Amino acid sequence: MKEAIFLGTGTSGGVPVIGCRCEVCQSPDKKDKRWRASLYCKSDNTALIIDAGPDFRTQILENGIEHLNAALITHTHKDHIAGLDDAKSFSEINQEPFPIFADRRSIEVIETEFSYAFRPFRYPGIPEFKLCEVEKKPFFVGDVEVIPVPVIHYRLPILGYRIGRFAYITDASAIPPASLALLRDLDILIINALRTTHHIAHFSLQEALAMIEMLKPKRAYLTHVSHQLGLYEEISKTLPENVFLAYDRLKIIWQ
Repeated sequence: MKEAIFLGTGTSGGVPVIGCRCEVCQSPDKKDKRWRASLYCKSDNTALIIDAGPDFRTQILENGIEHLNAALITHTHKDHIAGLDDAKSFSEINQEPFPIFADRRSIEVIETEFSYAFRPFRYPGIPEFKLCEVEKKPFFVGDVEVIPVPVIHYRLPILGYRIGRFAYITDASAIPPASLALLRDLDILIINALRTTHHIAHFSLQEALAMIEMLKPKRAYLTHVSHQLGLYEEISKTLPENVFLAYDRLKIIWQ
């Protein structure tokens, strides 16, 4: 992968949160407006999306994305899969079922949540998916090798992904030692940082920064951010030189 766009950098409620009057939710700064977390990334020949939450359709249209080869799913909480139905547009564009890569637990949830897509009778307009089980070994999407990185979301095993010297970790509260070994020698690490105080199921800002300091990527970006983290401009001033608070529509490029 050579390029990525943060389609969304928010947590499950997005920012602003419905009904909230805090300074972050009322901020006029566009960098404080956050759709649910999702990432678009592409190489010369392959375009992927990591997660497809409830803002998926808007994110795709606002960023002018007209081609996707597949989706990588980290886990099946609704803020990460609720928009999968709209991937049917890409099965029509590609003229083949749209591949969704996920672990066995997530595949079973997708088959239940989108059961109408897997029934024998196929009425016009329902999505065509190709569910591809991710095991504990690398796999290819087109010409791109993807390495699954198991992490823990409270007590739920979920997946991060490494592609070359780039890695994406969201919703993690712990990273097992074997997975830490998969995150060494990175040019880019994207990792979740929910808020400044501890949370049972997500890294806080300080926990994410400690993980970054241990793994030592060349650059790191913080995502899956809630309104409780603080204003973009204020938090950005406190970060180490190689760490950046991501925001929606931020585009990053690396060699």
